[in-house]
Amino acid sequence: MPANKKYLSSPFQRFLKITAGFIGGYAVMFSFHLLLTCFFEKSHVLITASISGYILWACLLLYAFITRNAWRIWGIYILLTLIFLTPFLLKSYLV
Repeated sequence: MPANKKYLSSPFQRFLKITAGFIGGYAVMFSFHLLLTCFFEKSHVLITASISGYILWACLLLYAFITRNAWRIWGIYILLTLIFLTPFLLKSYLV
C-alpha cells in the first residue's frame, strides 16, 4: 500500500532534513561537548564523548526527520550550536 501524499515532504524539504540531521546534529553534538570542557577536564570529556556523542548525534538525526518543517529544525540546531559554543569561545579567547 503506497504512502499517502499529504504525509510526504517535498524533495527540497527532504534535503534540508537530511542535511540538518547529519551536519546540524553533528555541530550541536560537537559544540555541546566543547561546552562540557569548560566545566570538566578535557580528558574526561573526550572519553565520555566517544559514546555520548554518537548517542546524542543519533537522537538529533532522528529528531530532524520527525519534525514537519526543516527550516525550523535548522534554526533550532544553529541556535543551540551558538549557545553551546559561546562559553567555550569566550573562555579560550579571554584566557
